Amino acid sequence: MTKADCLQAWHDHLSLAQRRSDHTVRAYSKAAERLMARGEFETFEQVAALTAAELRSHLASRRSDGLSNASTARELSALKSFVSFAKAQAGHDVTQAPRLRGPRIKKGLPRPVSPDDAMGLAETVDAMAMEDWVGARDRAVLLLLYGAGLRIAEALSLTGSDVPLGETLTVTGKGGKQRTVPILPLVRDAIAEYCTLNPWPLGPRDPLFRGVKGGALSQGVVQKATARARKALGLPDTATPHALRHSFATHLLGAGADLRSLQELLGHASLGSTQIYTKVDAASLLDTYRNAHPRDRD
Repeated sequence: MTKADCLQAWHDHLSLAQRRSDHTVRAYSKAAERLMARGEFETFEQVAALTAAELRSHLASRRSDGLSNASTARELSALKSFVSFAKAQAGHDVTQAPRLRGPRIKKGLPRPVSPDDAMGLAETVDAMAMEDWVGARDRAVLLLLYGAGLRIAEALSLTGSDVPLGETLTVTGKGGKQRTVPILPLVRDAIAEYCTLNPWPLGPRDPLFRGVKGGALSQGVVQKATARARKALGLPDTATPHALRHSFATHLLGAGADLRSLQELLGHASLGSTQIYTKVDAASLLDTYRNAHPRDRD
């Protein structure tokens, strides 16, 4: 088996067996490619024999390339998975993979936008688009993120078979896990309007959201449209498409939603991922208190 065969097997394992996201497959494949190139490895047997010292040396070299703590931690996670996969392929004990601790990462809180700003972004991407159908498309995507809490990849993975929308939508999230989310009338109407204006044929297997040339809409196009809209509205750089999902979660929690229900709606594998929104809500409450509490002014 050649180096190219090893990398292809790793890619197939990630995308087909583990059903990782396209982003994760690219990142983990690149990390494995860099490791094999730098160590001049040619086979799984050689990768399986990798020591902790050799792995640490490789990561140190990556850090010298300017890798941040967060990126280094992601690289280490990818390489640990790759080495374990190589050990399995070589018939070694996968429990004996090198043990290394990644750099400490200070987790920041998600930064949601207000309900008015979320709606403002959706309306502004519509108004700023060069064509009516493109504006309706971008508005529909952003409303899906804010109104249903979808990840952008989940929204862009919808097909013609998903419309017309009913009161709920079945979404396939990370790891192929499915969940059902409620769809607000506002979101249904926005997608129906887009479908009416969409100039491209929409079969059951066709992507619902299309680019201007008819292909599947890319995340980058949505992100650029959102960036233009937030600049026009004077919003911070943190007002991204993903921030709308954060806003969905934070606003539901503030309205009294329980954590378990919110976990299901967001498609989080663990409750710990959802609990971070309790801190966001507390931080928001504290900001409101500081800005609105009456106090003496000398």
